[in-house]
Amino acid sequence: MAVITPGRAKPGTHPQGPTRRHRHHSFGFWATTLAFLMNMGFSAVPTPLYVLYQQRDHFSTIMITVVYAVYAVGVIASLFLAGHLSDWIGRKRVLVPALLLNIVSALIFLFAPSLTGLLVARVVCGVSVGLTTATATAYLGELHLGTWRGQTGSPRRSQVVATAANLGGIGFGPLVAGLLAQYAPRPLELPYAVWVVTLAVLAALVAVSPETADLPDPAPRYRPQHVAVPEHARRMLFAAVATGLASFAVFGIFNSLTPSFLVGTLHEGSHAVAGAVAFAAFAAGAVAQIALIRGGFALTLRTGPIVLVAGLALLVGGMWLPSLAMFVIGGILTGAGGGLAFRGALTAAGATAPPESRAEALAFFFLGAYIGLSVPVVALGIATQYVSARVVMLAFVAIVSVAVALGTRSMLAQSGFEGGAGAR
Repeated sequence: MAVITPGRAKPGTHPQGPTRRHRHHSFGFWATTLAFLMNMGFSAVPTPLYVLYQQRDHFSTIMITVVYAVYAVGVIASLFLAGHLSDWIGRKRVLVPALLLNIVSALIFLFAPSLTGLLVARVVCGVSVGLTTATATAYLGELHLGTWRGQTGSPRRSQVVATAANLGGIGFGPLVAGLLAQYAPRPLELPYAVWVVTLAVLAALVAVSPETADLPDPAPRYRPQHVAVPEHARRMLFAAVATGLASFAVFGIFNSLTPSFLVGTLHEGSHAVAGAVAFAAFAAGAVAQIALIRGGFALTLRTGPIVLVAGLALLVGGMWLPSLAMFVIGGILTGAGGGLAFRGALTAAGATAPPESRAEALAFFFLGAYIGLSVPVVALGIATQYVSARVVMLAFVAIVSVAVALGTRSMLAQSGFEGGAGAR
């Protein structure tokens, strides 16, 4: 879930003319799209499998949430240590190793299925995703420009595709893993084997795609990504971070505790259903963002919280009745609202700083977002050891609803949109 900032495609020439060059960039665009989707998908492959690990190794719910949450450690580390390196060394030189890292993660899942192995595999996966998100997003924008150079093409195409690959990929992973776990043999091995083969093929395709980054000469000395909060825009940025944190906390629930809730509260033990519920939430987030891509900042921020709160109410209502249908509908609305709220917060965070320091402001924003992806989930896992899941979710829904409502209201007020003021 990152800002799409199309870069400049290398002008260069091809000995056989621009038509072949355009085709080469088009090939790279779709190869990168599939690689982005599948790499993000792998980050959520374990979602419907956590119940099986829990049954096999007698893990507590707390331990399952820890295994899930250490992924954020890898993401944060790679975002700040290497997330900006593709600007210096090239897109392919970062994206291909990122894909190979998730192959390593899958092999650890396959051959070291102990608790230590699961923790290491999740951290490695997080490092891969942290490298992928910004790099693939920028790469798609540049490949799109190369494909359409001299022709008519809108940059929105790359934005839509990147959004679908990012959020849609996170939903696609548990959908496929859940179907394989439910209907195919060796449920704790086959999903990872499928991803090993797929990622290896996609890494090869990306490797033969055109490079697009304009590399600095000489290359700058290495430094980690800076994290900065512009003093003049701290209120706006803190409001954006609070909203992003709450939105990511919601998505974290779908990728960690939802299968346990389905089994323990709704008495639904199908791995396929667990994967489908996660897919529906993330797919709804992607579709909602794409549907309102022309809607503007104010419309996005006003719509997101309304849909999110309605979805959360249905989600927790489905647990209390209990009603699987209400739970699923709530999950879809929650995913859609969470996706919109996150996109609005990300836009606000990016607008708090001038272009030369925007990456530093966004680094602070993503730090908060990924804390939201991990810390609340672990807290919920601990709470379910002492209080019923229904009560825990009710409290979680109340906190998230208040955080998103206050955060979005603050952003709208500081942007001059509250009460219909301001212009788009």
